[in-house]
Amino acid sequence: MNVATTQSLPLAGIRVVEMSHMVMGPTCGMILADLGAEVIKVEPLTGDKTRELLGAGAGFFRTFNRNKKSISVDIKDAQAVQAVLKLVESADVFVENFKPGRMASLGLDYDSLKKRNPGLIYVSHKGFLQGPYDKRLALDEVVQMMAGLAYMTGPVGRPLRAGTSVNDIMGGMFGALGVLAALFQRTGTGQGKEIQSALFENCVLLSAQHMQQYAVTGVAANPMPERISAWGIYDTFELAGGRLMFIAATGDAPWKELCDILQRPDLYQDPRLKTNNDRVLARAWLIPELGKTLKGLDADALAPVFEARQIPFAYITKPEELFDDPHLQQSGGLGRQVLEDGSETPMPLLPISLDGQRLQPRQPIARIGEHTESVLRDLGYESDEIARLAAAGVLKMA
Repeated sequence: MNVATTQSLPLAGIRVVEMSHMVMGPTCGMILADLGAEVIKVEPLTGDKTRELLGAGAGFFRTFNRNKKSISVDIKDAQAVQAVLKLVESADVFVENFKPGRMASLGLDYDSLKKRNPGLIYVSHKGFLQGPYDKRLALDEVVQMMAGLAYMTGPVGRPLRAGTSVNDIMGGMFGALGVLAALFQRTGTGQGKEIQSALFENCVLLSAQHMQQYAVTGVAANPMPERISAWGIYDTFELAGGRLMFIAATGDAPWKELCDILQRPDLYQDPRLKTNNDRVLARAWLIPELGKTLKGLDADALAPVFEARQIPFAYITKPEELFDDPHLQQSGGLGRQVLEDGSETPMPLLPISLDGQRLQPRQPIARIGEHTESVLRDLGYESDEIARLAAAGVLKMA
């Protein structure tokens, strides 16, 4: 795939100052950076703590901080705050995701910054929008429990968080969406805007379809493992050798095709299975019956037949297997990301294309403070002043 140059990207010329960590704020900054903005990440002297996470957080930093510059300052020092304020004066967007009140304590809240830069678009990523909960701290897992997602994901009595940072990622995406809308509006007004994106409200949106199911039917939605499926054939089956495959037939035509592929004309002709609703009501015996037929079939032989005859299907795939996914490899869905140490890793890209081009990593993951000196020079700092601040421990240069 062709790699777009920064100058050809939609947000070329937009400067973003990002003070955030973990996933939500960095996701917002990453989206803006991928779209061509110059994103300058402000890190503490020891770097974003996300760089050092273990276990489930081990890949956070490299995943959500591509295409960014890094400056490293001691934000508790007044001289460092002055440098950040000077940087913000040159910026179009400010991104943060710290606990309520933290930015105000540093003089970096929206009310303070808009006096210096009336055109600034300021986006905060929080646990909750304004209301009774807005002083609470939140995590992705907390809001999944609060907003019905964990209830809908696990079996009855066993709420289960989704298997990824779904609200953090989507919350950052909605923050970026707010930025794009505010940038568009600013072209007419010249004025910036404060934007807030929140984990809880994001998760409530994910639960909205289940809320409205209750509003329409008067019947509460069952958790997904216990739900009454809307489709007769919509399930995971075990095939030969223990291979698992999800298979669906959501209408009469796919049902006919499936019966033909499986050589089960008896099922297609069964009057108890004439319509999709009939098949939904027969799932208790129909799914095991199909399972008996499928258990003796080879998944790899069946897959191209399903694809050719438009039967929805999927292998049950583990995340690490996606590195070898032929569609991702051949379509350019995995970019080559250079890491801080010069090594490379395949990296999933944003799921959009612009004129057929995917938004690629354009630079290595920044080392802590890699761009401190160049950014300060751009702000008018002289070499001896930068050296003095570095010697005093106010800033760090890679």
